[in-house]
Amino acid sequence: MDLAYYVKHKFIDCFAQQPDIITHAPGRVNLIGDHTDYNDGFVLPAAINFATYIAARQRNDNKIRVLALDYQQPLMEFELNHIQFNHKNMWLNYVSGTLQALMAQFPNISGADIAVTGSVPQGAGLSSSASFEIAILKAFAQLNNLPLTGVQAALIGQKAENDFVGCNCGIMDQLISALGKENQAMLLDCRDMSMQYATIPKDMALLIINSNVKRGLVDSEYNLRRSQCEQVARYFNQPSLRSVSLNMLKQAENKLDPILIQRAKHVITENTRTEAAMKALEQHDIKALSYLMADSHLSLKQDFAITTAEIDFLVELIAKALGTQGGVRMTGGGFGGCVIALTPKSKVEEITQLINDNYQKSTGLNATIYLCEASDGAFNNTLPNDNNNGE
Repeated sequence: MDLAYYVKHKFIDCFAQQPDIITHAPGRVNLIGDHTDYNDGFVLPAAINFATYIAARQRNDNKIRVLALDYQQPLMEFELNHIQFNHKNMWLNYVSGTLQALMAQFPNISGADIAVTGSVPQGAGLSSSASFEIAILKAFAQLNNLPLTGVQAALIGQKAENDFVGCNCGIMDQLISALGKENQAMLLDCRDMSMQYATIPKDMALLIINSNVKRGLVDSEYNLRRSQCEQVARYFNQPSLRSVSLNMLKQAENKLDPILIQRAKHVITENTRTEAAMKALEQHDIKALSYLMADSHLSLKQDFAITTAEIDFLVELIAKALGTQGGVRMTGGGFGGCVIALTPKSKVEEITQLINDNYQKSTGLNATIYLCEASDGAFNNTLPNDNNNGE
C-alpha cells in the first residue's frame, strides 16, 4: 500500500480539506551497539523502509486535532497551551510530549489537523515511537517554516520520550530516523553526535525477524538497566560508562555488586565491538562482522540479561544457517522484539523457510519476517510528495 496516498485521502475524508504537507520518518534497526547510546557510546544503526506517515494542515489557532488511522479510536484533540499527559491513550503522548518539547525552542508554532499512519511494527524494537516523534517534528517544521536540523529534532524527540512519556532512551533511535542514509549504516558517537557512514554491501540483505514476544520500553527493566549503568559511572566519578575502561572495571570487581559489573562489562565491550564492526563493514569483511554480532548477542544474553528464550532460539537457528557468511543478533531494547540478520540475499529464502518450519513448533509463536533496505532519514531527504499535498 502507498501509505502517503492512503494518509492523504484519509485526511481529506476526516477534515474535508487537502493537507498542506505529507511527510514521513523511518524506523530503524541496529546492526550492533545496544544499550550503549545512553552511556555516551557507539551504535551502528540503519534507517529502514518502514516509516510513519503524516498528513497535516496548519490551523489559525492553537488546537491540535489528531486522527490515528492505526487505532480504532475517534479524532483526538488538545490545545498547545494546555498539554497534559493522557493515561488512557498512550499514543497521544508522543504527539503532545513532542510538541511541548518543540515549543521550548520554538514557542510560536500554530495548531494543526493531523492524520497519521505507519508501517513500523509497534512494540517490536524497530523504534516506532522515535519514527512517530521525528515525523511530527518534520511536519511542524515544514508547517511553521522552522529552521530545525536533524540533530535538533533528534534531541527534542529524545527529550519528549525521557521527560514526558517516561522512557529513559538514548539518542540513537531519533537520530537515525532523522539522518539515516539510503543503503548505508551510521556509526554514531553518542557522546559528541559525530557520524560516519558505511555502505551495506549490495549482495547483503537486512532481514528482521519479529519474535512476537511482546515488549514495552516504558517499563521497569529497561529503566533499571540504565540506572545500573549510571551507578557504575558514579562509582568511578565519571559522566558515563564511555569513560570507564575494562581494566578499571576489573580492579573494582571486589567493591561493586557482581550484577553491576556484568552490566558495565557489556557496555564497555559493546563499544569496542561496535567500532570494530564499522571497520569490518567498510572493508566488506563479513566474517569479522559475523563474529562481532555473535559476541554482541552473547553479551546481551549473559551480561546484560535482556534476551528471551524465543530470541535466543531464533539467533541460534539462523546462525547455523549463516555460518560466517553473515551475522545475527538480538536488536533493540530487549525482553522480546526482534532479531537482525545481515545475510547474503541468496540465503533469504532458505532462512525464511527455516524459521517458518521451526519457530512456531518450538515456541508456540509465529514470527513475522521483514526484508528491509536502508533508507534516508526524514531530515536527510524527502519523499516525492514531501512538502506538498501528496499528489
